[in-house]
Amino acid sequence: MSFSSVAALATQDNTSLPLADFSDTPVWLSLVKALLLFVYLLVSVLLMIWFERRVIGRMQQRPGPNRTGPFGLLQSLADGMKSMFKEDVIPKNADRLIFTLAPILFATMAFVSFAIIPLGGTVRMFGHTTPLQLTDLPVASLLVLAVAGVAAYGIVMAGWSSGSTYPLLGGLRASAQIISYEIAMGLALVAVFLYSGSMSTSQIVAAQSDLWYIVPAFVSFVVYVITMVGETNRLPFDLAEGEGEIVGGYFTEYSSMRFAMFFLGEYVNMFTVSALATTLFLGGPAALPGLGFMAGGWWGLLWFTLKMWLFMYFFVWLRGSLPRTRYDQFMAFGWKLLIPLTLVWVIAVAFIRGAQLGYLGDATITLLGRAVPIATLIIVSVLALFVLAAVWVWEGRVARAEASRQAPPPEEIDPFAGGHPVPPLPGQRLREPAAAGTAPAVTAHRSTSPTKEAPRG
Repeated sequence: MSFSSVAALATQDNTSLPLADFSDTPVWLSLVKALLLFVYLLVSVLLMIWFERRVIGRMQQRPGPNRTGPFGLLQSLADGMKSMFKEDVIPKNADRLIFTLAPILFATMAFVSFAIIPLGGTVRMFGHTTPLQLTDLPVASLLVLAVAGVAAYGIVMAGWSSGSTYPLLGGLRASAQIISYEIAMGLALVAVFLYSGSMSTSQIVAAQSDLWYIVPAFVSFVVYVITMVGETNRLPFDLAEGEGEIVGGYFTEYSSMRFAMFFLGEYVNMFTVSALATTLFLGGPAALPGLGFMAGGWWGLLWFTLKMWLFMYFFVWLRGSLPRTRYDQFMAFGWKLLIPLTLVWVIAVAFIRGAQLGYLGDATITLLGRAVPIATLIIVSVLALFVLAAVWVWEGRVARAEASRQAPPPEEIDPFAGGHPVPPLPGQRLREPAAAGTAPAVTAHRSTSPTKEAPRG
């Protein structure tokens, strides 16, 4: 298949998909929708903070916030007010301008990404017919990746401008983490672009009217879900703020509203990546199968919100269930597994789409009453063999690592080999003092059994 054929796959049937119609949307209505979107995200963040505390509290058998307001619903608002009135401390060695711009840039970019997300269908608003979407672009899906790259500058600026070592290390780690996982995230989205023939979010939603892309692009969905957790610095991938290594991350020196803006940006980013996953893989504002009578218009906002909150619950469940990973393992997982996997998957999807559209020949075979292109069967078979080979290699490595861990300890040890006397393990014996070259008086009283010690006192 030639490169021109691959390019044709990304644009096939693009003109047949409906575009978001903003012809009846004046500028003032766009500003109103931007304000409503801002309020929607702020309220969602307040609810999410309360929801996370309550759910993790239930998982850990404790109540969570339950004092401020009914069911503790006003606790997040109270914490926000407390952040506003706390003392704003700036380190002596900090660059004051960059120190202030960093949280503003980080939080602003989080809100910008949500502008291209279709929240619902076309509705009547203040006498005008307008889609529940702030704007749309031919490459709208790539805007999220671009904005995430700009947000990484805010993290680097925060770590550098603090004038402290640990925030600088946290900023470097966080930026490397974001950039690394953006590669796998972008590759995971390519399969959706090939299936829909567009990068416009409204057109991708329209292309899923018959089948949500979570089914044909399931591998991309799994990779995207993993990368979106790493992209937002959430457990088990919140390595930018490893307390045992770098104290608190790139925002260690921040306080008051500057810290609150980082906190706000992180939660808005969670909603952004969840909304993009809902749009690209779950049909966006489309109703659940069998509930088509509750579709379109304002109903789409309900379905979109429910799907998005499923991902938010997934974030909370991960935080309450898994420990933090090691940084080198996390980066190796992204570069050595996710990126090669998505590259192979994208190539396979390109060939499968080429076979479906006749670029690889029209020969078919009937399976289960359906005509399946022979090229598709060949591609799927080769991909299956590749997966089996990868699993075989992986299991071999795991078996060798397990065998090395289960190697029997030596029967004879030198207690002074490391400079300090070491008691023997069960089944071991101490080397003779003469052979070890040590003083016999030190080990004469020690028994070969590690469970018996000389009485004290």
